[in-house]
Amino acid sequence: MATSIRLSRGGSKKRPYYRIVVADSRSPRDGAFIERIGSFNPLLAKDDEKRVVLNVERAKHWVAVGAQASDRVARFLDAAGVQERKASNNPKKGEPGQKAKDRAEDRATKLAEAEDARKAAEEAAKAPVEAPAEAAAEEAPAEAVASEEQAEG
Repeated sequence: MATSIRLSRGGSKKRPYYRIVVADSRSPRDGAFIERIGSFNPLLAKDDEKRVVLNVERAKHWVAVGAQASDRVARFLDAAGVQERKASNNPKKGEPGQKAKDRAEDRATKLAEAEDARKAAEEAAKAPVEAPAEAAAEEAPAEAVASEEQAEG
């Protein structure tokens, strides 16, 4: 039988209260447990002595017997001096997942396309201001040539 030292949730909705229990690892989170060795109240201030209450002797016994502590309980045991916890290092913790990277890439592409379209629209808006003057200058000689041909004909 594999035993674990873990948290069992109690309390009401949005008001959590946890019991630190020794339980068979196959039993449900809030189900049957072997022994209650403490409690954890996350609503209390971090410096409050009643935030984590732990029976150190029983915790040492269960660790010696081979019970595996969950991550959160391992922190409590380390703070109480029962079991030393190795500091974990996860360099990819803050890195977004592949889907988030793809979405960011798509968003950047769309922004670049929108910026190009905006610049093209600005250039198109500037061009017609200059174009009528040029077009009028080009059309005037053509009209003069056409009127001269008609006069000759």
